Amino acid sequence: MMMCLTVLPALQSCDDSDGYSIGDFSYPNWATVRVTGNAFYLNSDTWGTLWPINTNMGWYQPVDGQRVVTIFNPIYDNYGEYDHAVRIKRIWHALTKGVEPLTAENEEEYGNDPVFIYKGDITISGGYMNIIFMQNLPKNSETKHRISLVQRAESAEVPLDDEAGDDGYIHLELRYNDYDDLSGVRVAGLVSFNLKDLDITSETKGIKLKLNSEVNKEVEITFDKQPDNSDKASNLDFSKMQLK
Repeated sequence: MMMCLTVLPALQSCDDSDGYSIGDFSYPNWATVRVTGNAFYLNSDTWGTLWPINTNMGWYQPVDGQRVVTIFNPIYDNYGEYDHAVRIKRIWHALTKGVEPLTAENEEEYGNDPVFIYKGDITISGGYMNIIFMQNLPKNSETKHRISLVQRAESAEVPLDDEAGDDGYIHLELRYNDYDDLSGVRVAGLVSFNLKDLDITSETKGIKLKLNSEVNKEVEITFDKQPDNSDKASNLDFSKMQLK
């Protein structure tokens, strides 16, 4: 019953013939790494299971459950037990976290500093909330800012029932702690939060996300539960983000 914002598998190609060519490549899309023995595959939110056929990826260290954004060249459909065989062109690791409980005792730890997020760069797909934002890097190279998706402990205990006075939505907050350490240098940040442990039922209307925006101050974004919507990931360099 998880909400899933998805996009149809889209290709850009230099070849109009049927099937795939070496010039076909996917748009950046979200996926989860799955390790199997001494190999790995990707469970894409939009393409299904992807088996990498690259022979030059000895540098890559897969971590089971790691969220990534990837661009790939599709080679074959229905490749054994996998939906596609692909040649991975680019892959970026996203900070992968779960939803954490927010209490009066730990609220200061999570902070509530403003974040800069472009419209449309918060999406839900594959049972995850995916966020691309522009991080104001810390001055201290050893410091990492903290970004968290939290749920107030008391709201988690309230039944999602209109008769009980609730609006039928799961209420979450995006919290950011920059520890008063900002350099003024902006880089792209990438984080994906696992929503699968939330108490989402057939009666749940969706998710309401509260955040402190650099541009719009305190805002609340509503994600209605829908079977098919648009998901996008910007083609940015995420190699310099400093997050925990």
